[in-house]
Amino acid sequence: MDFLAVDYQIMVLLLILVAASLAMYFIKDILHAIIVFGAYSLTMALIWLLMNTPDLAITEAAAGICMTVLMMVVVFRTNRKEE
Repeated sequence: MDFLAVDYQIMVLLLILVAASLAMYFIKDILHAIIVFGAYSLTMALIWLLMNTPDLAITEAAAGICMTVLMMVVVFRTNRKEE
């Protein structure tokens, strides 16, 4: 069973996804968790791109950017009200 270079790249990116998922679970600061979520979304978009599905990659990138911005806005507004 021979692996191509793309297969190794996908395996490394999948390990990064697992690490990002665990980091989002264990990080206490919600702002840092949102930043890790952005990295997770970018990594997922790269995986879709390496698997020759650019339509899913663009959708993942757009949805990830929208969700990250939305979560950051909510966090900043709720933190401002508490102070």
